[in-house]
Amino acid sequence: PSPDFSTPGRNPWQEKLESRYGLRRVETPRGITKVLCANRGEIAIRVFRAAHELALHTVAIYSFEDRFSNHRYKADESYLVGRGKSPVGAYLSIPDIIDIAKSSGVDAIHPGYGFMSERADFAQAVIDAGMTWIGPSPQVIEMMGDKTAARKLAFEARVPTVP
Repeated sequence: PSPDFSTPGRNPWQEKLESRYGLRRVETPRGITKVLCANRGEIAIRVFRAAHELALHTVAIYSFEDRFSNHRYKADESYLVGRGKSPVGAYLSIPDIIDIAKSSGVDAIHPGYGFMSERADFAQAVIDAGMTWIGPSPQVIEMMGDKTAARKLAFEARVPTVP
């Protein structure tokens, strides 16, 4: 049967996901004023541009090797992360990122792309620290990380999949 989208605000696919998997859409909380992007380079610059269009303050993190990178200068504030760690290790240091976010008064964290965007433990750490996670819930990240579960979910939601 075709989904009924005639009722404003009603999405039958969302309702099915909610009832079957306990997933729910989370409304964006009001009151976000400062966003940290847990990424580098062009990805972070794009997040900062969008945040600035929404009149939000931005915070960049950078590894020692990225101290002269553009993304650090496009943010309102920037902080060295992972002192003494490898360049990649610095951006993967959840405790360091959370500490910087807390000490700089960040309300929300955007993971960017790659690095931390697929880490359910990072999303949960942000939420546990009392900040807003800008991205899918930790449960959805976990589910989508399991290719078999993701495929089953897509099939049940009638999303076309490759055989």
